[in-house]
Amino acid sequence: MTDFTETPAVAPLRAETDTCRWQSVGVMAYKEEGSAPFKDITRQTLFDDPDLKCQVRYFEMAAGGHSTLERHEHMHAVMILRGEGHALVGTRIFAVKERDLVNIPGMTWHQFRATGDAPMGFLCVVNQERDKPQLPTEEDLRGMRSDAEVAAFIRC
Repeated sequence: MTDFTETPAVAPLRAETDTCRWQSVGVMAYKEEGSAPFKDITRQTLFDDPDLKCQVRYFEMAAGGHSTLERHEHMHAVMILRGEGHALVGTRIFAVKERDLVNIPGMTWHQFRATGDAPMGFLCVVNQERDKPQLPTEEDLRGMRSDAEVAAFIRC
Protein backbone atom coordinates (compact mmCIF):
# COMPACT_ATOMS: atom_id res chain seq x y z
CA MET A 1 0.00 0.00 0.00
CA THR A 2 1.32 3.47 -0.93
CA ASP A 3 1.73 5.95 1.91
CA PHE A 4 0.12 9.27 0.95
CA THR A 5 1.36 11.19 3.97
CA GLU A 6 0.30 14.79 3.53
CA THR A 7 2.81 17.54 4.14
CA PRO A 8 2.28 21.28 3.77
CA ALA A 9 4.47 21.23 0.65
CA VAL A 10 3.02 18.21 -1.15
CA ALA A 11 -0.57 17.05 -0.63
CA PRO A 12 -2.04 14.11 -2.58
CA LEU A 13 -4.95 16.34 -3.63
CA ARG A 14 -5.59 20.05 -3.53
CA ALA A 15 -9.16 20.54 -4.63
CA GLU A 16 -10.21 23.77 -6.28
CA THR A 17 -12.48 25.52 -3.76
CA ASP A 18 -13.45 28.51 -5.88
CA THR A 19 -12.44 29.69 -9.34
CA CYS A 20 -8.64 29.35 -9.35
CA ARG A 21 -8.40 29.04 -5.56
CA TRP A 22 -7.20 25.78 -4.03
CA GLN A 23 -7.68 24.03 -0.72
CA SER A 24 -5.01 24.93 1.90
CA VAL A 25 -3.27 27.36 -0.46
CA GLY A 26 -3.02 30.98 0.61
CA VAL A 27 -3.30 33.87 -1.81
CA MET A 28 -0.21 36.05 -1.39
CA ALA A 29 1.04 39.32 -2.71
CA TYR A 30 2.86 38.94 -6.02
CA LYS A 31 5.89 40.76 -4.63
CA GLU A 32 6.65 43.17 -1.87
CA GLU A 33 5.09 46.58 -2.60
CA GLY A 34 7.67 48.99 -3.99
CA SER A 35 10.16 46.22 -4.89
CA ALA A 36 9.34 46.36 -8.60
CA PRO A 37 6.61 47.81 -10.84
CA PHE A 38 3.51 45.61 -11.19
CA LYS A 39 -0.25 46.05 -11.05
CA ASP A 40 -3.14 43.98 -9.63
CA ILE A 41 -1.49 40.55 -9.44
CA THR A 42 -1.46 37.79 -6.80
CA ARG A 43 0.53 34.58 -6.29
CA GLN A 44 -0.24 31.09 -4.97
CA THR A 45 2.27 28.26 -4.55
CA LEU A 46 0.41 25.08 -5.48
CA PHE A 47 3.29 22.59 -5.40
CA ASP A 48 6.71 22.79 -3.80
CA ASP A 49 8.59 19.50 -3.55
CA PRO A 50 12.27 19.31 -2.56
CA ASP A 51 12.62 15.84 -4.12
CA LEU A 52 11.41 17.05 -7.52
CA LYS A 53 13.16 20.40 -7.01
CA CYS A 54 10.41 22.42 -8.66
CA GLN A 55 7.53 24.70 -7.83
CA VAL A 56 4.20 25.14 -9.54
CA ARG A 57 2.81 28.59 -8.89
CA TYR A 58 -0.38 30.28 -9.98
CA PHE A 59 -0.45 34.00 -10.72
CA GLU A 60 -3.59 35.97 -11.39
CA MET A 61 -3.96 39.51 -12.70
CA ALA A 62 -7.10 41.59 -12.63
CA ALA A 63 -8.20 43.01 -15.99
CA GLY A 64 -5.60 45.64 -16.90
CA GLY A 65 -3.03 44.17 -14.50
CA HIS A 66 0.55 43.32 -15.39
CA SER A 67 3.56 41.47 -14.06
CA THR A 68 6.99 42.98 -13.56
CA LEU A 69 9.25 43.46 -16.58
CA GLU A 70 12.17 41.23 -15.60
CA ARG A 71 14.56 38.45 -16.54
CA HIS A 72 16.27 35.58 -14.69
CA GLU A 73 19.03 33.09 -15.31
CA HIS A 74 16.50 30.25 -15.04
CA MET A 75 13.91 29.36 -17.64
CA HIS A 76 10.28 28.79 -16.88
CA ALA A 77 7.16 27.43 -18.51
CA VAL A 78 3.89 29.34 -18.24
CA MET A 79 0.46 27.94 -19.09
CA ILE A 80 -2.45 30.33 -19.33
CA LEU A 81 -5.35 28.84 -17.34
CA ARG A 82 -7.83 31.66 -17.33
CA GLY A 83 -8.60 34.73 -19.42
CA GLU A 84 -6.49 36.33 -22.09
CA GLY A 85 -3.76 38.86 -22.48
CA HIS A 86 -0.36 39.45 -23.98
CA ALA A 87 3.12 38.19 -23.19
CA LEU A 88 6.38 39.90 -24.01
CA VAL A 89 9.15 37.34 -24.50
CA GLY A 90 12.40 38.98 -25.55
CA THR A 91 11.40 41.39 -28.30
CA ARG A 92 8.25 39.55 -29.38
CA ILE A 93 4.72 40.18 -28.12
CA PHE A 94 2.23 37.31 -28.24
CA ALA A 95 -1.52 37.33 -27.75
CA VAL A 96 -2.21 34.57 -25.20
CA LYS A 97 -5.38 32.77 -24.17
CA GLU A 98 -6.48 29.81 -22.07
CA ARG A 99 -4.33 26.70 -22.50
CA ASP A 100 -1.54 28.47 -24.40
CA LEU A 101 1.96 27.51 -23.23
CA VAL A 102 4.69 30.15 -23.11
CA ASN A 103 8.35 29.13 -22.86
CA ILE A 104 10.61 31.78 -21.36
CA PRO A 105 14.32 31.02 -21.89
CA GLY A 106 16.85 32.11 -19.29
CA MET A 107 18.00 35.76 -19.37
CA THR A 108 15.04 36.79 -21.55
CA TRP A 109 13.05 39.91 -20.74
CA HIS A 110 9.41 39.06 -20.16
CA GLN A 111 6.18 40.61 -18.95
CA PHE A 112 2.52 39.55 -18.93
CA ARG A 113 -0.53 41.80 -19.25
CA ALA A 114 -4.19 40.95 -18.79
CA THR A 115 -6.52 42.33 -21.43
CA GLY A 116 -10.26 42.17 -21.72
CA ASP A 117 -12.78 42.46 -18.91
CA ALA A 118 -11.80 39.36 -16.92
CA PRO A 119 -8.79 38.26 -14.87
CA MET A 120 -5.94 36.39 -16.53
CA GLY A 121 -4.38 33.55 -14.57
CA PHE A 122 -1.42 31.34 -15.35
CA LEU A 123 0.58 28.45 -13.96
CA CYS A 124 4.33 28.94 -13.78
CA VAL A 125 6.72 25.99 -13.39
CA VAL A 126 10.20 26.87 -12.13
CA ASN A 127 13.14 25.35 -10.30
CA GLN A 128 12.71 25.39 -6.56
CA GLU A 129 16.10 27.08 -6.17
CA ARG A 130 16.49 29.94 -8.60
CA ASP A 131 18.10 33.31 -9.00
CA LYS A 132 16.35 36.55 -8.11
CA PRO A 133 14.67 38.56 -10.88
CA GLN A 134 16.71 41.24 -12.58
CA LEU A 135 15.01 44.53 -13.37
CA PRO A 136 16.00 46.50 -16.47
CA THR A 137 18.54 49.28 -16.18
CA GLU A 138 17.99 52.60 -17.96
CA GLU A 139 20.30 51.33 -20.70
CA ASP A 140 18.26 48.11 -21.03
CA LEU A 141 15.06 50.16 -21.27
CA ARG A 142 16.54 52.41 -23.96
CA GLY A 143 17.38 49.31 -26.00
CA MET A 144 13.91 47.81 -25.55
CA ARG A 145 12.22 51.11 -26.36
CA SER A 146 14.07 51.31 -29.68
CA ASP A 147 11.40 48.87 -30.90
CA ALA A 148 8.14 50.87 -31.12
CA GLU A 149 5.90 47.85 -30.49
CA VAL A 150 7.86 46.81 -27.39
CA ALA A 151 7.99 50.43 -26.17
CA ALA A 152 4.18 50.67 -26.39
CA PHE A 153 3.78 47.36 -24.54
CA ILE A 154 6.10 47.49 -21.54
CA ARG A 155 5.02 48.82 -18.16
CA CYS A 156 7.77 49.77 -15.74
